Amino acid sequence: MLSDRHRREAAEILYAAERRRAPVRPLTERYEGIDARDAYEIQLLGIRRRRAEGAVVTGHKVGLSSPVMQAMMGVDEPDYGHLLDGMELREDTPVPVAAYCAPRIEVEIGFVLGADLPGEGCTEADVLAATERVVPALELIDSRIADWRISLADTIADNASSAGYVVGEGRDPRELDLKAVEVSLHEHGRAPGATAPGAPGAPGDPGDRGRILATGRGDAVLGDPATAVAWLARTIARFGVPLRKGHLVLPGSCTRAVDVAAGRTYTADFTGLGPVSLTFS
Repeated sequence: MLSDRHRREAAEILYAAERRRAPVRPLTERYEGIDARDAYEIQLLGIRRRRAEGAVVTGHKVGLSSPVMQAMMGVDEPDYGHLLDGMELREDTPVPVAAYCAPRIEVEIGFVLGADLPGEGCTEADVLAATERVVPALELIDSRIADWRISLADTIADNASSAGYVVGEGRDPRELDLKAVEVSLHEHGRAPGATAPGAPGAPGDPGDRGRILATGRGDAVLGDPATAVAWLARTIARFGVPLRKGHLVLPGSCTRAVDVAAGRTYTADFTGLGPVSLTFS
């Protein structure tokens, strides 16, 4: 357990790392005994600072929602972070890679809430009843910890490694079997070293249909993405935090995370939901 002084110090270290785009060594190497409770308090200190600067919380994200990632981190439940209005990205606006430390993307089925969710006792049925629409989404994740050498406490403190998100149009969740939604992530655009227009792999190359980087299904997320949202509602209710009407919830990735590169466009195609894309400059 850390002192309040050390928690504040850790929050300042992560804030500076993000602003300067200069990743730091793991907090677990700096602070002996740091645990998940410390890490969530550090995360909240960072969120309060951003809110004081004018940021608005637009939702939450769930991380470590696959059994493989939980086993790797040595935990038996997910973690979570906050989404802020400044993290919202647009499909028609390229994202500068240099604005981040080590950006990656994850493919998610997002939930846009049409009503507040209950906290304690929240179920999958409650989630579906409160969801206005589910949306195809890409989450941009980034680590302010050097080389992604993260433990559980590192990623929680670092706002669950969240950095940005983009969503598509979506539809009523009751029209889909979310567990059976299939997704494929494609990469398009200029290949490394291909600078001439019309070169193989360059933008506009008629032969570039996109390279498949990853595939997955909705049930990769705790067996059902709605299960992850219900878990989140119950978990943050312990801290007096509700999931509100209008919030976006990203329940976890259907595929592995993928490193991004400048000059490339990444498109996730979801059965029944359609595509969503991000281009990097």
